[in-house]
Order: sequence, then C-alpha cells, then structure tokens
Amino acid sequence: MILSCHDIKKSFGEHVIVENGSFHIEEHEKAALVGINGAGKSTLLKMIVGELSCDSGSITLTKGKTLGYLSQHQELTSGNTIYEEVRAAKASLIEMEARIRAIEVELKDLSGKALEERLNTYHNLTNTFELLDGYSYKSKITGVLKGLGFSEDEFNKQVDTLSGGQKTRVALGKLLLTKPDVLLLDEPTNHLDLNSITWLETFLLNYFGAILIVSHDRYFLNRVVTKVIEIELGVLSVFSGSYTDYSQKKKMLREARLKEYLNQQQEIKHQEAVIEKLRSFNREKSIKRAESREKMLAKLTPIEKPAQVHADIRLKLEPSIVSGQDVLSVEHLSKSFPPRTLFQDASFEIKRGEHAAVIGDNGTGKTTLLKILNQVLPADQGTFTLGTNVKIGYYDQEHHVLHMDKTIFEEISDDYPSLNNTQIRKTLAAFLFTGDEVFKQISSLSGGERGRVSLAKLMLSEANFLILDEPTNHLDIASKEILEQALNDYTGTVLYVSHDRYFINQTATRILELTGHTFVNYIGNYDYYLEKKDELTGVYAAKALSGSRTASSTDVSSGKSKQNWLEQKEEQAKQRKRQNDLKKTEERIGLLEERDNEIDALMTKEEIYTNSVKCQELAAEKGAIAKELEILYEQWEELAE
Repeated sequence: MILSCHDIKKSFGEHVIVENGSFHIEEHEKAALVGINGAGKSTLLKMIVGELSCDSGSITLTKGKTLGYLSQHQELTSGNTIYEEVRAAKASLIEMEARIRAIEVELKDLSGKALEERLNTYHNLTNTFELLDGYSYKSKITGVLKGLGFSEDEFNKQVDTLSGGQKTRVALGKLLLTKPDVLLLDEPTNHLDLNSITWLETFLLNYFGAILIVSHDRYFLNRVVTKVIEIELGVLSVFSGSYTDYSQKKKMLREARLKEYLNQQQEIKHQEAVIEKLRSFNREKSIKRAESREKMLAKLTPIEKPAQVHADIRLKLEPSIVSGQDVLSVEHLSKSFPPRTLFQDASFEIKRGEHAAVIGDNGTGKTTLLKILNQVLPADQGTFTLGTNVKIGYYDQEHHVLHMDKTIFEEISDDYPSLNNTQIRKTLAAFLFTGDEVFKQISSLSGGERGRVSLAKLMLSEANFLILDEPTNHLDIASKEILEQALNDYTGTVLYVSHDRYFINQTATRILELTGHTFVNYIGNYDYYLEKKDELTGVYAAKALSGSRTASSTDVSSGKSKQNWLEQKEEQAKQRKRQNDLKKTEERIGLLEERDNEIDALMTKEEIYTNSVKCQELAAEKGAIAKELEILYEQWEELAE
C-alpha cells in the first residue's frame, strides 16, 4: 500500500463532500475516482496533496514516496519556452550530465591519486546517470511533447502566451517526465485530441508508479484503470475492475437495493392495511393482534431508498417533421486559413437517420466544417445542399448561438414566444435551472451551464437534423449517458464532432475521419473504425455501401480506389522498413550498452585505473559510446512511435 485515506471527512458549511470515507492505493495500481459534477472529486485530490485539509480522518503516503498532481487549471508564467518548461523536470539529470562532461575534460590533465579519485567520482556519476536513463532524457522530452500533440515548431513558443488548454498539456508533460511514485491526474484528457489520448493511455499503462485519475472519459478509464473509487452523496465506495465492470456492478447493486426497498415498502403497506382492518373489527382479540403486528413493524429496520443522483440533463429529442431521404450533400468543399489548408475538394452525403461522427486531430478543421454548414463561416470553394424539409438544430461548443446579455429565461422565451412561464420553467428545471437561477445572465454562466442552456434550446427546436460540436464537453458521466440515450432514441439525423470515444462508440453509425485534408468514411462505430483504420477504407466503404440506404459519395470512394491502393502499399512498405530499422537500432544499442558495461568493469581493475593512458582511452571510448547511444535512443523513440 502506497497511499491510504482513512475515515476522512470534509464539509463546506452544510454541504458534505465526504463522510467517514476510506480507500487505499497499492503500489503500481491504477485507479479512477468517479462521481457527478460537484460530488467532490477535485476536492478529494486537493486533500491528498495537502492543498485542503480534512475536517477529520487521516491521509497517509508511504515514507519516501513522492506525489505528483495535475490540476484542471494551470497558471504557467515562468517566461520559459514549452521545451524549457518541460525540460525543467530533468533538472537533476541535466546538472549530473554537466558534471560528467566537466570531469571528462579534467581527466586528461590528472594523474596518480587525483586521477583515481576523479575516476571514482566519474564512475559513480555515470552509473547513476545510466540507471536514471540519463542518456535518453532528451528523446523522452521530445517524445512526450509530441505525444501530447505539440509539433517541433511549437517547442520554442513562450508558455506565457499559451491558451489554458495548451498550458495544461505542458504541465502534464512536465509531470509525466518527473515520474512521481503516485500520479494524481484531474481530467488529463481534456484538451487532447484522439491520437494524444491514445498515446497517454499507452504511457500510463506502462507507468511504473501508482495512478489515481479523475476523468469523464469512459473509454480512457476502461483502457487504463483496474479499480474504481466512487464518491456519491458523501459516500466513498470501491469497485474492482474496469469502468465497465464498475458500471455493471453499480447498476446491479442499485437495482437490488431498489427491489429490496420496494419489497419492504410493499410489506409495510400490507401490514398497515391489515392492522387498520383488525382495529376496525373492534374486537379485543383483533385489537391485540393489531398491536402485536404494530410492535413487529416498530422493530423493523427500515431500508433507505437508493439515492437518485441528479443527472445534469433529462433529454428527449423529437423531430417536428420528417425530412427527405437526402439530408445533406457536400460537393468539392475546400477551406484554408493561409498558409494552412484544412480540407480540400471534400465530398460526402448524409442520409436520413444516420448518426455520423466527425473525428480527427486538433486543428484539422472539424469545427470549421460545422460552422460552414451552419453558415457561420463561408467555404473557399465548393457547395453544400440541404434536402427537402430539413430543419437544422445547431449546438455550438463556443455557444455563439447564445446571447450573452440575456438571462437564461429570456434566452428561451425570446426564441420560443409561444411558451408560457410554466412551460419555460419546466423545461429549464429539466436541465437543473430552478428558482432564481433562471434569471442568471448567460455571460455569468460556466461552460457547463451554458452547455445545458444550449441543449435546452436544442430540445425545444424540434429539429430533424442535429449538428453538434463537442456536445459532451463539461458534462459528467451520468449526463453523457442520458444524452447518449436521447440521441439513440432520436429518429432524425445527427452530424457531430466529438473527442469522446465512448460517446462515439455508443451513438455513431458512421464515422468521417478528417485526415490529410480529406474525409475518410467508415460505416460503423468507433471500435469498427479502430479495426479498419489501417485498411483501404475507400474500397471497403464503396463495397459496404453498395445498394444500402446509407450510401454516400465520400472523397475516397471508387474514383480514387486505385490511387489509395497504391498509397496503402507504399505505406506498408514504409512500415516494414521502419520495423527493420527498429530491430537494427535495438541490436546496435544492445552492443554499445554491453561495451559500456565492459568499460565500467575494466576501470575497476588496478592495472587499468593505475594506467593513465589506458584510462583516458577508455574514457574517450565511453564518451563516444554515450554520444552514439544518445542519437540511437532518439532514433529508437521515433521508430517505436
């Protein structure tokens, strides 16, 4: 056991965060902390790192172990570049390397006892440096930054000029390279694209230390964690297994508890009815029997009704009219923000009833596509056409569809003047806006609150074609599940952008990947996309769509099949070459490391360390090995990626 929380209690006034909660984390264990928004997840992490104190109870970290904490919001104002900021995580190694290089310069001018003492110091330093993977720290810094979505031309950007999301990614990279014994991560996948999230999953799966993660990304949690700690209405509960295991066990427990409660309530009502009937007989014997039953009821231990956790939304979407079969036709669409091209000559169709997810790296143009379709931005070239009776409902992650100067109530009443006061309040209550909260100004709301207002407007729109930009941002897991159910029940057509792979897996029937300035079409959910992404999607989609009701003309359909086939063959050849290069690089690293160890062993022998010429030769050889290894480690990192 590396971290233990025992009987901890924390309240803010009358609001109880946790009451007598206990859990522990074993060494190398990877656990998730889950709960609805406002349940106290971030508060619990702050208590563990000491930013907040417990009202009672104890939090214990094993002696000599280190904690590392990533909060949701980062204030980096060091004046460093991105690379310098992350490089600071390796400050001790950098200092050690400088000492090693300085000693190497000194050795050629030393002899006798001074040389022997310096060689001992040199030997100890190089051993420690090697044990700490010192020769590969530069490639690791580069690998982590690239893994988190930074390109090399961004390495020299000043951290002071970065957005909040970029600062969080820098802080995450620095923390991962620090390698604490226990990692506490609060929403680490926020601001990461799909490739970066996949990279982070792999990194954490191979991480030597223990990890406690707060995240609403269920796909991510399923891949990484083996234990789930739930905080609900002040109670901490521990479940073994993945997030799916937890979700299933939680559902079974809730259903069993509810059944037990309902059975007891039914029995109580039955006994009360019997008692009332017996008393109505007004006979001594009947009254005694009634009293006996009352005593039995009084001794009964009441079962509490399972708490119904409020989800952020209760959503029902229904089109007002049915659209035509052809909902959207995009032809030869192009958009650039010079010098960057987002997409070029893109063509695809959306048919009635399809639920299509647009995925791709950050900055590829996914949100831009939705803005063009909603006429917020113009296209550079190409056209798009809406089908018969198509009525769009648009959810904008930046909430431009909201009016910042209006109150929540005015936002609904002005757009839907036919609704009366009661109807508006009922709608807003479904999204947890009650009482005087409905008179809050839109400009004063958090991102999550604005999202709920936008979803409320979407529900009232009765649109038959929903265009959604990151609809799950700022929603907790319970809210996401309700939105998923609403979309799955929705009989209209949906086109959305999302980085939430679990959400995509649950709701998408088709995926459009924006990559290489074009859209690649997959007929299926996210798991299907992962299975087929390395295959010839254009050919596969053309065959799979032949004669189906969801047939579409994507930019990689039959017209480009031959070209794509050749490109795929070329890519496969490159992959084989990379694998061969990787094998050769590993073999060379192995030989050099073996020789490096031999030199270390030689330098401990009296006939060597008393021979200054031989020592200098071996020191020079060791230095050359170190330089070559540094290059090879970087090559290996690039090839392994």
